[in-house]
Amino acid sequence: MKLHLVDRRSRNNRSFTVSHHNYPSLLKVWHYHPEIELVFLLKSTGTRFVGDSIETFEPGQLVLLGENLPHMWLNDPEYYEKESQLKAEAIAVHFKLDFLGPEFFNSPELLKVADLLERARQGILFHKPNEEVKTIMWELLSARGIERLTKLFTLLNLLCNTTSYEYLSSEGFINSFNQKDTNNLKQVYEYIFKNFDEPIQLKEVAEIARMNPAAFSRFFKKIHKKTFTRYLNEIRIGYACKLLIEEKHKIIAVCFDCGFTNISNFNRQFKLIRGMTPTQFQKFYKNNHLNNSLGIGVK
Repeated sequence: MKLHLVDRRSRNNRSFTVSHHNYPSLLKVWHYHPEIELVFLLKSTGTRFVGDSIETFEPGQLVLLGENLPHMWLNDPEYYEKESQLKAEAIAVHFKLDFLGPEFFNSPELLKVADLLERARQGILFHKPNEEVKTIMWELLSARGIERLTKLFTLLNLLCNTTSYEYLSSEGFINSFNQKDTNNLKQVYEYIFKNFDEPIQLKEVAEIARMNPAAFSRFFKKIHKKTFTRYLNEIRIGYACKLLIEEKHKIIAVCFDCGFTNISNFNRQFKLIRGMTPTQFQKFYKNNHLNNSLGIGVK
């Protein structure tokens, strides 16, 4: 996947944008932009790529993405079928960190918000946003003037105090992606995301980074705190989890579809990374999803 810079600037003389998307599918482009992005998914299912994270997405999720964080929302295959009547609906807010001046978020009253936006560099998934958050997202679409700003900061304040969330991309990916000389690294990540379901040799990736394999291996481990092989396996297992959740393929097919060449190594790496076997993961997700849909154990 080639990484694209997307222009999100407002053309309506506003300091930040709020958009209601209701199209056949979401933007199928691996991209980044200087604006911080907050997305509330209303209708849509598929795979979310954020940095080096690959996970499924579904309606009701709220995601905060920091500035210049590479991401892509890839709908399930049925959304792209010629006769599909499916819709991908979402509300998206985009604003630059300095949209009210370079020092605005350094004020004492906004330190918690500044911390939230700093943490968003990894991408944050908020679990089950409350009704107040959902309501404000809708109200932002029609709000004007100072009311619009007030609602945005009320929303950010609510997210600051939300305790049910998870980070999406690894810190190592963010640290390496944001270094000054990142062109070669961007090409490395693009290559990994495009080819993780095929055999990838360390030598190939090192050549893209214009380094010898030993130097690249040391550099990669210093940045990510893990070996390149471990990193690649985590990407593959992340994709395997998506396929297992969909329950459209047998485990042996999932093994090869996500880049492993034998089932024993796939099972071993899956358990090492996820703490359970592929079969246990599938059962765990199915039972947990059923319980959530019935309201069992949900507060």
